[in-house]
Amino acid sequence: MEFSESIFASRFQITRQDLERYLAEALSQGGDYADLYFEYLLTSSISLDESMVKSATQGVSMGVGVRVIAGERTGYAYSDDLAPEKIRKAARVAACIASEPAKVEKFDLNEGARHNLYPVVTAPTETAFSARVDLVKRADQAARAYDPRIFQVQAVYADNFRHVLVATSDGVLTIDRQPLARMSVFALARQDGGAPQRGHAGGGGRVELDFFLKEKTPEHFAKEAAREAVVMLDAVDAPAGEMTVVLGPGWPGILLHEAVGHGLEADFNRKGVSAFSGRIGQKVASELCTVIDDGTMNSRRGSLNVDDEGHATQRNVLIENGVLRGYLQDKLSSSLLHSESTGSGRRESYAHIPMPRMTNTFMLAGESDPEQIIRSVPKGLYCVNFGGGQVDITSGNFVFSASESYLIEDGHLTRPVRNATLIGNGPEALKYVSMVGNDLRLDEGIGVCGKEGQSVPVGVGIPTIKIDRMTVGGTA
Repeated sequence: MEFSESIFASRFQITRQDLERYLAEALSQGGDYADLYFEYLLTSSISLDESMVKSATQGVSMGVGVRVIAGERTGYAYSDDLAPEKIRKAARVAACIASEPAKVEKFDLNEGARHNLYPVVTAPTETAFSARVDLVKRADQAARAYDPRIFQVQAVYADNFRHVLVATSDGVLTIDRQPLARMSVFALARQDGGAPQRGHAGGGGRVELDFFLKEKTPEHFAKEAAREAVVMLDAVDAPAGEMTVVLGPGWPGILLHEAVGHGLEADFNRKGVSAFSGRIGQKVASELCTVIDDGTMNSRRGSLNVDDEGHATQRNVLIENGVLRGYLQDKLSSSLLHSESTGSGRRESYAHIPMPRMTNTFMLAGESDPEQIIRSVPKGLYCVNFGGGQVDITSGNFVFSASESYLIEDGHLTRPVRNATLIGNGPEALKYVSMVGNDLRLDEGIGVCGKEGQSVPVGVGIPTIKIDRMTVGGTA
């Protein structure tokens, strides 16, 4: 399909010649590079509480962001009005950052390479709203039926369908349509007048609505949320002190994402503020650790056919057998560091400037049997799910709360534990990884990553891993 005949030409009411004129306007005051990011976004969300649909929303937004790069400086402006004069005005505002003759003399826009990672025929936003309402009702019923001690349930379904067009002064023109859907279920359990305990489960991806009807149903998420809440009714207070910690597969990879992944984003490293700055080629983790960021995984929440700068996403090896191999690069950082973009330039919307971000970040599987890992621990903590956490990028120090964890006693999982907090340092923690399981699992599809006020969807994953030394904050 020719660009001029595509849905994007009709959606944004622009031609290839228009794009070239807008880019020329952006570079009219000079600069090294300019790009345009057009976005048309359909969204919907449904929230059910107390067995009633409490809110249901649908919305549409549209706009364009214009960026100009001149050395280390970036000019950015955006408009939610796609009238030609408004786009030209945004281009002139972004151009004000430049104060020297343009280094870009001529550019011809040609459609760039892209993947086809989510060949969705019908996006969830294009289905009947009643079908999506039915999902949250089914989740509520299933969670309440799981156990009479479940007394409160909240179910949330949200989706969006993003059409994007990126045109750059490098001559790249890329288009993409990006579906995304997620379901979350929260359950509260209580027994004998005690304190309520909470469970949560959810998932999704760049999928059609059939995913929630045939693969991961509302009942699947509801039962998992209810199970966690009920399990935690019998939990004991977490122990405190330094001990062996075992992370279960899947969602616990959020610790890897936060404690290590952010420190490997190139903007922090070119500024010299990351704990990993200047350490490429050095050993930064146990030789059992290989960490990957891969934006090319089919239908995954963190995947993209192209990043938000128009580059095809790719599989990036960040740490290989404990040795730091590279950083996640966007256009600005790769230019300043004289390296190639890794397809990691991401932004929340047309109103936000792109920056290097993660996609799907995980550790490769090892050779150990997960049960053998548990048996090797005489006393420690096994973490299944995590709640919130925070990380200091400069030092690598982190604090995470485990929402579901268990004591390991004499090589066996025993009592569930509440209020466990993991305290450590990202690079240091990976040095103490002594066993890596053969059970790599990615999360169900719920990850949202925040950075400098911007949120983007991401995926995480990890096999079962044993960390010989970590500080656990608790009350016991």
